Amino acid sequence: MNYLEEYQKWCESPEFDEETKKELLEIKENKNEVEDRFYKELEFGTAGLRGIIGAGTNRMNRYTVGKATQGLANYILEQGSQEKGVAISYDSRKMSKEFSMQTALILCANGIKAYLFENLRPVPELSFAVRELACTAGVMITASHNPPKYNGYKVYWEDGAQIVSPRDKDIIAKVRAVKNFEEIKQMTQEEAIQKGLLKIVGTQMDDQYINILKNAILNPEIVKEQGKKLKIVYTPLHGTGNTIAERLLKEIGLENIYVVPEQSKPDRNFPTVDYPNPEDPKAFKLALELAKKVDADVVLATDPDADRLGVFAKDTKTGEYMTYTGNMSALLIAEYRISQMKEKGILPKNGMLITTIVSSDLAKAIAKHYNLDCPEVLTGFKNIGAIMKKAEENKDKTYVFGYEESYGCLIGDYARDKDGIGAVMALCEAACYYRTQNKTLWDAMKDIYEKYGYYKEAQPSIIREGVQGAQEIKDMMTKMRNAEIEKIGNYRVLTFKDVEKDVVKNKETGEITKTGLPKSNVLYYELEDNAWCCVRPSGTEPKIKFYIGVKGKTEEEANQKLEELKRAMLNLAEEI
Repeated sequence: MNYLEEYQKWCESPEFDEETKKELLEIKENKNEVEDRFYKELEFGTAGLRGIIGAGTNRMNRYTVGKATQGLANYILEQGSQEKGVAISYDSRKMSKEFSMQTALILCANGIKAYLFENLRPVPELSFAVRELACTAGVMITASHNPPKYNGYKVYWEDGAQIVSPRDKDIIAKVRAVKNFEEIKQMTQEEAIQKGLLKIVGTQMDDQYINILKNAILNPEIVKEQGKKLKIVYTPLHGTGNTIAERLLKEIGLENIYVVPEQSKPDRNFPTVDYPNPEDPKAFKLALELAKKVDADVVLATDPDADRLGVFAKDTKTGEYMTYTGNMSALLIAEYRISQMKEKGILPKNGMLITTIVSSDLAKAIAKHYNLDCPEVLTGFKNIGAIMKKAEENKDKTYVFGYEESYGCLIGDYARDKDGIGAVMALCEAACYYRTQNKTLWDAMKDIYEKYGYYKEAQPSIIREGVQGAQEIKDMMTKMRNAEIEKIGNYRVLTFKDVEKDVVKNKETGEITKTGLPKSNVLYYELEDNAWCCVRPSGTEPKIKFYIGVKGKTEEEANQKLEELKRAMLNLAEEI
Protein backbone atom coordinates (compact mmCIF):
# COMPACT_ATOMS: atom_id res chain seq x y z
CA MET A 1 0.00 0.00 0.00
CA ASN A 2 1.52 3.38 -1.00
CA TYR A 3 1.24 6.49 1.14
CA LEU A 4 -1.80 7.88 -0.75
CA GLU A 5 -3.71 4.63 -0.30
CA GLU A 6 -2.82 4.61 3.38
CA TYR A 7 -3.97 8.22 3.66
CA GLN A 8 -7.27 7.35 1.99
CA LYS A 9 -7.78 4.42 4.35
CA TRP A 10 -7.32 6.67 7.41
CA CYS A 11 -9.80 9.17 5.94
CA GLU A 12 -12.50 6.55 5.21
CA SER A 13 -12.12 3.48 7.43
CA PRO A 14 -14.51 3.14 10.43
CA GLU A 15 -11.56 2.10 12.64
CA PHE A 16 -10.45 5.77 12.81
CA ASP A 17 -12.32 8.41 14.80
CA GLU A 18 -13.97 11.48 13.26
CA GLU A 19 -11.49 13.94 14.78
CA THR A 20 -8.61 12.11 13.09
CA LYS A 21 -10.42 12.09 9.77
CA LYS A 22 -11.21 15.79 10.03
CA GLU A 23 -7.54 16.63 10.69
CA LEU A 24 -6.46 14.59 7.66
CA LEU A 25 -9.08 15.99 5.29
CA GLU A 26 -7.86 19.51 6.10
CA ILE A 27 -4.44 18.68 4.58
CA LYS A 28 -5.66 16.84 1.45
CA GLU A 29 -4.38 19.60 -0.86
CA ASN A 30 -0.94 19.63 0.77
CA LYS A 31 0.80 16.73 -0.97
CA ASN A 32 4.09 17.15 0.90
CA GLU A 33 2.34 17.06 4.26
CA VAL A 34 0.31 13.98 3.29
CA GLU A 35 3.47 12.23 2.11
CA ASP A 36 5.40 13.10 5.27
CA ARG A 37 2.61 11.75 7.47
CA PHE A 38 2.19 8.49 5.57
CA TYR A 39 5.39 7.59 3.66
CA LYS A 40 6.38 5.27 6.51
CA GLU A 41 5.26 3.99 9.88
CA LEU A 42 6.60 5.83 12.90
CA GLU A 43 9.40 3.46 13.75
CA PHE A 44 9.37 1.69 17.09
CA GLY A 45 13.11 1.84 17.59
CA THR A 46 15.45 0.43 20.20
CA ALA A 47 14.04 2.72 22.90
CA GLY A 48 10.47 3.14 21.64
CA LEU A 49 8.72 5.86 19.65
CA ARG A 50 9.41 9.54 19.06
CA GLY A 51 7.71 11.80 16.55
CA ILE A 52 5.54 14.82 15.78
CA ILE A 53 2.06 14.70 17.32
CA GLY A 54 -0.71 14.34 14.74
CA ALA A 55 -2.75 11.97 12.60
CA GLY A 56 -0.93 9.53 10.31
CA THR A 57 1.29 6.46 10.38
CA ASN A 58 4.43 8.62 10.79
CA ARG A 59 3.06 10.57 13.75
CA MET A 60 2.51 10.19 17.49
CA ASN A 61 -1.20 9.57 18.03
CA ARG A 62 -3.55 7.20 19.89
CA TYR A 63 -3.27 4.62 17.08
CA THR A 64 0.53 4.46 16.89
CA VAL A 65 0.77 4.52 20.71
CA GLY A 66 -1.90 1.82 20.89
CA LYS A 67 -0.06 -0.40 18.44
CA ALA A 68 3.22 0.01 20.36
CA THR A 69 1.50 -0.86 23.64
CA GLN A 70 -0.29 -3.90 22.24
CA GLY A 71 3.03 -5.17 20.88
CA LEU A 72 4.68 -4.61 24.26
CA ALA A 73 1.75 -6.38 25.97
CA ASN A 74 2.07 -9.37 23.64
CA TYR A 75 5.76 -9.62 24.49
CA ILE A 76 5.15 -9.42 28.25
CA LEU A 77 2.45 -12.11 28.02
CA GLU A 78 4.83 -14.33 26.09
CA GLN A 79 7.38 -13.85 28.90
CA GLY A 80 4.73 -14.76 31.50
CA SER A 81 5.62 -11.73 33.62
CA GLN A 82 2.28 -9.90 33.49
CA GLU A 83 1.70 -10.24 37.25
CA LYS A 84 4.75 -8.07 37.98
CA GLY A 85 3.17 -5.20 36.10
CA VAL A 86 4.40 -2.10 34.27
CA ALA A 87 5.19 1.32 35.79
CA ILE A 88 4.06 4.30 33.70
CA SER A 89 4.93 7.98 33.97
CA TYR A 90 4.71 10.99 31.68
CA ASP A 91 6.00 14.51 31.18
CA SER A 92 4.35 17.87 30.45
CA ARG A 93 3.94 17.53 26.69
CA LYS A 94 0.78 17.62 24.60
CA MET A 95 -1.08 14.32 24.87
CA SER A 96 1.32 12.93 27.49
CA LYS A 97 -1.38 12.40 30.12
CA GLU A 98 -3.77 10.91 27.55
CA PHE A 99 -1.12 8.58 26.09
CA SER A 100 -0.09 7.41 29.57
CA MET A 101 -3.67 6.51 30.54
CA GLN A 102 -4.21 4.82 27.16
CA THR A 103 -1.03 2.80 27.67
CA ALA A 104 -2.15 1.74 31.15
CA LEU A 105 -5.63 0.67 30.01
CA ILE A 106 -4.37 -1.33 27.02
CA LEU A 107 -1.99 -3.19 29.31
CA CYS A 108 -4.84 -3.79 31.78
CA ALA A 109 -7.07 -5.05 28.95
CA ASN A 110 -4.36 -7.64 28.31
CA GLY A 111 -4.40 -8.73 31.97
CA ILE A 112 -1.19 -6.83 32.83
CA LYS A 113 -1.03 -4.71 35.99
CA ALA A 114 -0.31 -1.04 35.38
CA TYR A 115 1.24 1.25 38.02
CA LEU A 116 0.34 4.71 36.73
CA PHE A 117 1.75 7.82 38.41
CA GLU A 118 -1.03 10.12 39.65
CA ASN A 119 0.61 13.05 37.90
CA LEU A 120 3.64 13.81 35.76
CA ARG A 121 7.02 12.71 37.15
CA PRO A 122 10.66 12.74 35.92
CA VAL A 123 12.29 9.91 33.97
CA PRO A 124 14.74 9.05 36.78
CA GLU A 125 11.87 8.51 39.23
CA LEU A 126 10.20 6.18 36.72
CA SER A 127 13.46 4.21 36.38
CA PHE A 128 13.71 4.07 40.18
CA ALA A 129 10.03 3.02 40.50
CA VAL A 130 10.43 0.10 38.06
CA ARG A 131 13.04 -1.35 40.41
CA GLU A 132 11.28 -0.36 43.63
CA LEU A 133 7.95 -1.91 42.54
CA ALA A 134 9.71 -4.97 41.03
CA CYS A 135 7.90 -4.38 37.73
CA THR A 136 8.61 -6.33 34.56
CA ALA A 137 8.80 -3.11 32.51
CA GLY A 138 8.26 0.64 32.49
CA VAL A 139 6.93 3.18 29.99
CA MET A 140 7.69 6.91 29.97
CA ILE A 141 5.64 9.17 27.72
CA THR A 142 8.10 11.89 26.75
CA ALA A 143 10.01 13.40 23.86
CA SER A 144 12.78 14.45 26.23
CA HIS A 145 14.26 17.75 25.00
CA ASN A 146 12.68 17.83 21.51
CA PRO A 147 10.63 20.87 20.34
CA PRO A 148 7.02 21.19 21.62
CA LYS A 149 5.39 19.53 18.60
CA TYR A 150 7.00 16.17 19.51
CA ASN A 151 6.11 13.40 21.92
CA GLY A 152 7.52 9.94 22.50
CA TYR A 153 7.27 6.58 24.22
CA LYS A 154 10.31 5.12 26.04
CA VAL A 155 10.32 1.48 27.15
CA TYR A 156 12.24 0.21 30.19
CA TRP A 157 12.82 -3.31 31.45
CA GLU A 158 12.85 -4.78 34.95
CA ASP A 159 16.35 -3.51 35.81
CA GLY A 160 15.12 0.09 35.29
CA ALA A 161 17.14 0.63 32.09
CA GLN A 162 15.79 1.25 28.62
CA ILE A 163 15.52 -1.96 26.62
CA VAL A 164 18.70 -3.30 24.99
CA SER A 165 19.55 -6.04 22.50
CA PRO A 166 18.25 -8.67 21.99
CA ARG A 167 15.11 -7.75 23.96
CA ASP A 168 14.61 -4.51 22.02
CA LYS A 169 14.53 -6.40 18.73
CA ASP A 170 12.09 -8.98 20.12
CA ILE A 171 9.71 -6.24 21.31
CA ILE A 172 10.06 -4.37 18.00
CA ALA A 173 9.09 -7.60 16.18
CA LYS A 174 5.96 -7.89 18.37
CA VAL A 175 4.99 -4.28 17.63
CA ARG A 176 5.44 -4.79 13.88
CA ALA A 177 3.34 -7.95 14.07
CA VAL A 178 0.30 -5.86 15.11
CA LYS A 179 -1.09 -5.28 11.62
CA ASN A 180 -4.53 -3.86 12.37
CA PHE A 181 -5.63 -1.34 14.94
CA GLU A 182 -8.61 -3.59 15.73
CA GLU A 183 -6.11 -5.94 17.44
CA ILE A 184 -5.54 -3.35 20.19
CA LYS A 185 -7.44 -4.45 23.30
CA GLN A 186 -9.47 -1.91 25.24
CA MET A 187 -10.71 -1.51 28.82
CA THR A 188 -12.35 1.32 30.74
CA GLN A 189 -10.62 2.97 33.69
CA GLU A 190 -13.44 1.91 36.02
CA GLU A 191 -13.19 -1.72 34.97
CA ALA A 192 -9.38 -1.70 35.30
CA ILE A 193 -9.60 -0.36 38.86
CA GLN A 194 -12.41 -2.76 39.77
CA LYS A 195 -10.35 -5.74 38.58
CA GLY A 196 -7.32 -4.56 40.57
CA LEU A 197 -5.25 -4.11 37.41
CA LEU A 198 -4.79 -0.31 37.53
CA LYS A 199 -2.80 0.96 40.51
CA ILE A 200 -2.21 4.68 41.04
CA VAL A 201 1.28 5.65 42.27
CA GLY A 202 1.22 8.62 44.66
CA THR A 203 3.65 10.79 46.58
CA GLN A 204 5.00 7.89 48.63
CA MET A 205 7.25 7.06 45.65
CA ASP A 206 8.54 10.66 45.70
CA ASP A 207 9.47 10.20 49.38
CA GLN A 208 11.38 6.99 48.64
CA TYR A 209 13.20 8.50 45.66
CA ILE A 210 14.12 11.67 47.59
CA ASN A 211 15.42 9.64 50.54
CA ILE A 212 17.65 7.59 48.24
CA LEU A 213 19.14 10.79 46.82
CA LYS A 214 19.62 12.37 50.25
CA ASN A 215 21.50 9.26 51.37
CA ALA A 216 23.91 9.76 48.45
CA ILE A 217 25.20 13.08 49.84
CA LEU A 218 28.83 12.79 50.91
CA ASN A 219 29.14 15.96 53.00
CA PRO A 220 25.71 16.67 54.53
CA GLU A 221 27.01 18.97 57.26
CA ILE A 222 28.88 21.15 54.76
CA VAL A 223 25.72 21.41 52.66
CA LYS A 224 23.71 22.57 55.68
CA GLU A 225 26.37 25.09 56.69
CA GLN A 226 27.05 26.55 53.21
CA GLY A 227 23.43 26.13 52.11
CA LYS A 228 22.61 29.24 54.12
CA LYS A 229 24.77 31.31 51.73
CA LEU A 230 24.78 29.56 48.34
CA LYS A 231 22.32 31.08 45.84
CA ILE A 232 20.81 28.83 43.20
CA VAL A 233 18.59 29.68 40.23
CA TYR A 234 16.73 26.67 38.84
CA THR A 235 14.36 26.18 35.94
CA PRO A 236 12.50 23.00 34.96
CA LEU A 237 11.78 24.58 31.52
CA HIS A 238 8.02 23.95 31.90
CA GLY A 239 8.66 20.24 32.54
CA THR A 240 8.63 17.68 35.35
CA GLY A 241 11.77 18.74 37.24
CA ASN A 242 10.15 20.85 39.91
CA THR A 243 7.85 18.07 41.04
CA ILE A 244 10.96 17.01 42.99
CA ALA A 245 13.92 19.43 42.69
CA GLU A 246 12.99 22.38 44.92
CA ARG A 247 11.68 20.12 47.68
CA LEU A 248 14.87 18.02 47.57
CA LEU A 249 17.20 21.02 47.72
CA LYS A 250 15.32 22.54 50.65
CA GLU A 251 15.36 19.25 52.56
CA ILE A 252 19.15 18.94 52.29
CA GLY A 253 19.59 22.45 53.69
CA LEU A 254 19.75 24.88 50.76
CA GLU A 255 17.88 28.05 51.69
CA ASN A 256 18.30 30.38 48.71
CA ILE A 257 16.58 28.65 45.79
CA TYR A 258 15.08 30.84 43.08
CA VAL A 259 12.86 28.95 40.62
CA VAL A 260 12.25 30.90 37.40
CA PRO A 261 8.58 31.85 37.90
CA GLU A 262 7.63 31.95 34.20
CA GLN A 263 8.94 28.37 33.73
CA SER A 264 8.17 26.79 37.11
CA LYS A 265 4.88 25.12 36.20
CA PRO A 266 4.40 22.37 33.59
CA ASP A 267 3.15 23.81 30.29
CA ARG A 268 2.56 21.73 27.17
CA ASN A 269 3.15 24.74 24.91
CA PHE A 270 6.58 25.64 26.37
CA PRO A 271 5.70 29.33 25.83
CA THR A 272 9.06 30.84 26.85
CA VAL A 273 11.36 28.55 24.83
CA ASP A 274 11.41 27.36 21.22
CA TYR A 275 13.44 24.33 22.20
CA PRO A 276 13.26 23.13 25.85
CA ASN A 277 16.79 21.80 25.83
CA PRO A 278 19.34 22.68 28.55
CA GLU A 279 22.07 22.05 25.96
CA ASP A 280 20.89 25.25 24.21
CA PRO A 281 22.14 28.47 25.87
CA LYS A 282 19.01 30.27 24.58
CA ALA A 283 16.90 28.15 26.97
CA PHE A 284 18.70 29.91 29.86
CA LYS A 285 17.61 33.46 28.91
CA LEU A 286 15.11 33.95 31.77
CA ALA A 287 17.22 31.97 34.26
CA LEU A 288 20.29 34.13 33.59
CA GLU A 289 18.24 37.32 33.91
CA LEU A 290 17.02 36.15 37.32
CA ALA A 291 20.56 35.05 38.29
CA LYS A 292 21.94 38.53 37.63
CA LYS A 293 19.10 40.08 39.63
CA VAL A 294 19.67 37.90 42.74
CA ASP A 295 23.45 37.49 42.27
CA ALA A 296 23.22 33.69 42.04
CA ASP A 297 26.25 31.43 42.27
CA VAL A 298 24.84 28.62 40.14
CA VAL A 299 22.19 28.47 37.39
CA LEU A 300 20.63 25.08 36.63
CA ALA A 301 18.10 23.81 34.09
CA THR A 302 16.58 20.38 33.51
CA ASP A 303 14.80 19.30 30.34
CA PRO A 304 11.06 18.38 30.32
CA ASP A 305 11.56 14.79 31.57
CA ALA A 306 14.40 15.89 33.91
CA ASP A 307 17.05 13.40 32.83
CA ARG A 308 19.41 16.12 31.51
CA LEU A 309 21.03 19.00 33.37
CA GLY A 310 22.42 22.23 31.94
CA VAL A 311 24.67 24.48 34.03
CA PHE A 312 25.98 28.03 34.20
CA ALA A 313 28.23 29.08 37.10
CA LYS A 314 29.46 32.51 38.08
CA ASP A 315 33.08 33.42 37.57
CA THR A 316 33.64 35.83 40.45
CA LYS A 317 36.74 37.28 38.80
CA THR A 318 34.80 38.57 35.78
CA GLY A 319 31.24 38.52 37.15
CA GLU A 320 30.18 36.54 34.06
CA TYR A 321 28.09 33.37 34.07
CA MET A 322 30.07 30.63 32.35
CA THR A 323 28.40 27.78 30.50
CA TYR A 324 29.26 24.11 30.99
CA THR A 325 29.02 21.42 28.36
CA GLY A 326 27.54 18.06 29.35
CA ASN A 327 31.07 16.68 29.59
CA MET A 328 32.15 19.48 31.90
CA SER A 329 29.25 19.39 34.37
CA ALA A 330 29.21 15.58 34.63
CA LEU A 331 32.96 15.30 35.09
CA LEU A 332 32.97 18.10 37.66
CA ILE A 333 30.45 16.03 39.64
CA ALA A 334 32.54 12.88 39.04
CA GLU A 335 35.80 14.47 40.23
CA TYR A 336 34.08 15.89 43.33
CA ARG A 337 32.32 12.68 44.31
CA ILE A 338 35.20 10.31 43.53
CA SER A 339 37.81 12.47 45.29
CA GLN A 340 35.58 12.72 48.37
CA MET A 341 34.90 8.98 48.37
CA LYS A 342 38.64 8.35 48.23
CA GLU A 343 39.29 10.85 51.02
CA LYS A 344 36.65 9.17 53.21
CA GLY A 345 37.97 5.67 52.43
CA ILE A 346 34.75 4.53 50.74
CA LEU A 347 35.91 4.40 47.11
CA PRO A 348 35.48 0.77 45.97
CA LYS A 349 38.67 -0.99 44.87
CA ASN A 350 36.76 -2.61 42.02
CA GLY A 351 34.98 0.62 41.04
CA MET A 352 33.82 1.69 37.58
CA LEU A 353 33.42 5.07 35.92
CA ILE A 354 31.36 4.23 32.81
CA THR A 355 31.44 6.52 29.77
CA THR A 356 30.50 6.43 26.08
CA ILE A 357 32.66 6.44 22.96
CA VAL A 358 31.48 9.98 22.09
CA SER A 359 32.17 11.47 25.53
CA SER A 360 35.27 13.33 26.69
CA ASP A 361 38.56 11.49 27.12
CA LEU A 362 38.85 13.42 30.39
CA ALA A 363 36.71 10.61 31.88
CA LYS A 364 39.53 8.14 31.17
CA ALA A 365 42.07 10.46 32.79
CA ILE A 366 39.97 10.79 35.96
CA ALA A 367 39.36 7.04 36.10
CA LYS A 368 43.07 6.32 35.68
CA HIS A 369 43.99 8.78 38.44
CA TYR A 370 41.67 7.06 40.94
CA ASN A 371 42.43 3.53 39.72
CA LEU A 372 38.92 2.90 38.42
CA ASP A 373 37.89 0.81 35.43
CA CYS A 374 36.52 2.96 32.59
CA PRO A 375 34.31 0.88 30.27
CA GLU A 376 33.27 2.67 27.06
CA VAL A 377 29.86 1.93 25.55
CA LEU A 378 27.82 3.14 22.60
CA THR A 379 25.70 6.29 22.83
CA GLY A 380 22.61 5.88 24.98
CA PHE A 381 22.40 5.53 28.73
CA LYS A 382 20.77 2.12 28.33
CA ASN A 383 24.23 0.83 27.38
CA ILE A 384 25.64 2.15 30.66
CA GLY A 385 22.70 0.41 32.35
CA ALA A 386 23.66 -2.86 30.64
CA ILE A 387 27.19 -2.68 32.13
CA MET A 388 25.66 -1.95 35.55
CA LYS A 389 23.36 -4.96 35.23
CA LYS A 390 26.20 -7.27 34.23
CA ALA A 391 28.33 -6.09 37.18
CA GLU A 392 25.37 -6.57 39.51
CA GLU A 393 24.86 -10.14 38.28
CA ASN A 394 28.57 -11.06 38.30
CA LYS A 395 29.28 -9.23 41.59
CA ASP A 396 32.76 -8.39 40.24
CA LYS A 397 32.57 -4.60 39.76
CA THR A 398 31.01 -1.72 41.70
CA TYR A 399 29.32 1.18 39.96
CA VAL A 400 30.69 4.56 41.05
CA PHE A 401 29.58 6.97 38.32
CA GLY A 402 28.31 6.94 34.75
CA TYR A 403 27.66 9.65 32.20
CA GLU A 404 27.28 10.57 28.55
CA GLU A 405 28.11 13.86 26.91
CA SER A 406 24.45 14.62 26.20
CA TYR A 407 24.06 16.35 29.56
CA GLY A 408 23.22 13.25 31.58
CA CYS A 409 24.77 11.35 34.48
CA LEU A 410 23.80 8.99 37.29
CA ILE A 411 25.41 9.39 40.72
CA GLY A 412 24.36 6.00 42.20
CA ASP A 413 22.96 2.58 41.34
CA TYR A 414 19.37 3.32 42.51
CA ALA A 415 18.24 3.84 38.89
CA ARG A 416 19.41 2.91 35.41
CA ASP A 417 18.91 6.12 33.43
CA LYS A 418 20.27 9.65 33.43
CA ASP A 419 19.13 11.58 36.49
CA GLY A 420 18.94 15.35 36.16
CA ILE A 421 17.45 15.66 39.65
CA GLY A 422 20.32 13.73 41.24
CA ALA A 423 22.76 15.82 39.19
CA VAL A 424 21.14 19.08 40.45
CA MET A 425 21.64 17.89 44.02
CA ALA A 426 25.22 16.67 43.45
CA LEU A 427 26.26 19.90 41.74
CA CYS A 428 24.80 21.99 44.57
CA GLU A 429 26.65 19.81 47.08
CA ALA A 430 29.89 20.33 45.14
CA ALA A 431 29.28 24.10 45.10
CA CYS A 432 28.84 24.06 48.89
CA TYR A 433 32.05 22.04 49.35
CA TYR A 434 34.16 24.30 47.13
CA ARG A 435 32.83 27.37 48.97
CA THR A 436 34.66 26.09 52.07
CA GLN A 437 37.86 26.44 50.00
CA ASN A 438 36.83 29.92 48.77
CA LYS A 439 36.31 28.49 45.30
CA THR A 440 33.41 28.68 42.86
CA LEU A 441 32.32 25.85 40.60
CA TRP A 442 34.12 27.66 37.79
CA ASP A 443 37.33 27.66 39.84
CA ALA A 444 36.84 23.93 40.46
CA MET A 445 36.46 23.29 36.72
CA LYS A 446 39.66 25.18 35.96
CA ASP A 447 41.45 23.14 38.65
CA ILE A 448 40.35 19.94 36.90
CA TYR A 449 41.79 21.16 33.58
CA GLU A 450 45.06 22.13 35.23
CA LYS A 451 45.24 18.72 36.88
CA TYR A 452 44.44 16.55 33.84
CA GLY A 453 44.90 18.74 30.75
CA TYR A 454 42.52 20.90 28.72
CA TYR A 455 40.12 18.43 27.14
CA LYS A 456 37.61 20.18 24.87
CA GLU A 457 34.74 18.75 22.83
CA ALA A 458 32.15 19.89 20.29
CA GLN A 459 29.12 18.35 18.65
CA PRO A 460 28.29 20.02 15.33
CA SER A 461 25.62 18.49 13.11
CA ILE A 462 24.19 18.71 9.60
CA ILE A 463 20.37 18.83 9.40
CA ARG A 464 18.53 17.25 6.48
CA GLU A 465 14.73 17.14 6.87
CA GLY A 466 12.02 15.11 5.14
CA VAL A 467 12.18 12.08 2.86
CA GLN A 468 14.98 13.49 0.71
CA GLY A 469 16.93 14.53 3.79
CA ALA A 470 16.77 11.04 5.26
CA GLN A 471 18.29 9.66 2.04
CA GLU A 472 21.02 12.34 2.02
CA ILE A 473 22.02 11.40 5.58
CA LYS A 474 22.12 7.74 4.59
CA ASP A 475 24.27 8.54 1.54
CA MET A 476 26.66 10.68 3.60
CA MET A 477 27.22 7.82 6.06
CA THR A 478 27.80 5.35 3.21
CA LYS A 479 30.38 7.59 1.51
CA MET A 480 32.30 8.15 4.74
CA ARG A 481 32.18 4.45 5.56
CA ASN A 482 33.65 3.46 2.21
CA ALA A 483 36.25 6.23 1.88
CA GLU A 484 39.89 5.65 2.81
CA ILE A 485 40.34 8.77 4.94
CA GLU A 486 43.98 9.27 5.87
CA LYS A 487 43.79 12.78 7.31
CA ILE A 488 41.13 15.01 8.88
CA GLY A 489 42.38 18.58 8.82
CA ASN A 490 45.90 18.58 10.25
CA TYR A 491 45.51 15.22 11.97
CA ARG A 492 46.53 11.82 10.68
CA VAL A 493 43.97 9.06 11.23
CA LEU A 494 45.57 6.40 13.45
CA THR A 495 42.62 4.05 13.79
CA PHE A 496 39.27 3.78 12.01
CA LYS A 497 36.35 1.96 13.64
CA ASP A 498 33.22 0.92 11.77
CA VAL A 499 30.91 -0.26 14.54
CA GLU A 500 28.24 -1.37 12.05
CA LYS A 501 30.71 -3.81 10.48
CA ASP A 502 32.48 -4.55 13.81
CA VAL A 503 35.82 -3.59 12.27
CA VAL A 504 38.78 -1.67 13.69
CA LYS A 505 41.50 -0.83 11.17
CA ASN A 506 44.92 0.32 12.33
CA LYS A 507 45.84 2.77 9.56
CA GLU A 508 49.57 2.49 10.27
CA THR A 509 49.95 -1.30 10.38
CA GLY A 510 46.87 -2.35 8.40
CA GLU A 511 45.87 -4.72 11.20
CA ILE A 512 42.13 -5.49 11.37
CA THR A 513 40.46 -6.30 14.71
CA LYS A 514 36.94 -6.22 16.15
CA THR A 515 35.29 -3.33 18.06
CA GLY A 516 33.70 -5.55 20.71
CA LEU A 517 30.65 -3.25 20.61
CA PRO A 518 27.06 -4.07 19.58
CA LYS A 519 26.27 -3.38 15.91
CA SER A 520 25.44 0.31 15.37
CA ASN A 521 25.66 2.85 12.55
CA VAL A 522 28.70 4.63 14.01
CA LEU A 523 32.08 5.60 12.53
CA TYR A 524 34.99 6.54 14.82
CA TYR A 525 38.34 8.11 13.90
CA GLU A 526 41.17 8.04 16.43
CA LEU A 527 43.54 10.83 15.44
CA GLU A 528 47.06 11.77 16.43
CA ASP A 529 47.79 14.21 19.27
CA ASN A 530 44.93 12.95 21.53
CA ALA A 531 42.23 14.06 19.06
CA TRP A 532 39.24 12.06 17.81
CA CYS A 533 36.07 12.29 15.71
CA CYS A 534 32.90 10.21 15.67
CA VAL A 535 29.97 10.26 13.23
CA ARG A 536 26.45 8.83 13.53
CA PRO A 537 22.94 9.67 12.32
CA SER A 538 20.61 10.85 15.09
CA GLY A 539 18.01 8.31 16.15
CA THR A 540 15.45 10.97 17.08
CA GLU A 541 16.08 14.02 14.86
CA PRO A 542 16.69 14.60 11.11
CA LYS A 543 20.42 15.17 11.42
CA ILE A 544 23.83 13.57 11.17
CA LYS A 545 25.89 14.16 14.32
CA PHE A 546 29.64 14.73 14.59
CA TYR A 547 31.42 14.35 17.91
CA ILE A 548 34.88 15.90 18.17
CA GLY A 549 37.47 15.97 20.93
CA VAL A 550 40.95 17.45 21.43
CA LYS A 551 43.44 18.00 24.25
CA GLY A 552 45.57 21.11 24.71
CA LYS A 553 48.17 22.35 27.15
CA THR A 554 46.22 25.58 27.62
CA GLU A 555 42.57 26.54 27.15
CA GLU A 556 43.47 28.78 24.20
CA GLU A 557 45.37 26.00 22.45
CA ALA A 558 42.56 23.50 23.02
CA ASN A 559 39.89 25.91 21.73
CA GLN A 560 41.91 26.65 18.59
CA LYS A 561 42.47 22.95 17.90
CA LEU A 562 38.78 22.26 18.40
CA GLU A 563 37.62 24.94 15.95
CA GLU A 564 40.07 23.79 13.28
CA LEU A 565 39.08 20.14 13.64
CA LYS A 566 35.36 20.98 13.63
CA ARG A 567 35.67 22.91 10.34
CA ALA A 568 37.74 20.13 8.80
CA MET A 569 35.25 17.43 9.78
CA LEU A 570 32.19 19.28 8.45
CA ASN A 571 33.97 20.13 5.18
CA LEU A 572 35.00 16.51 4.75
CA ALA A 573 31.43 15.26 5.26
CA GLU A 574 29.96 17.74 2.76
CA GLU A 575 32.63 17.23 0.09
CA ILE A 576 33.28 13.49 0.25
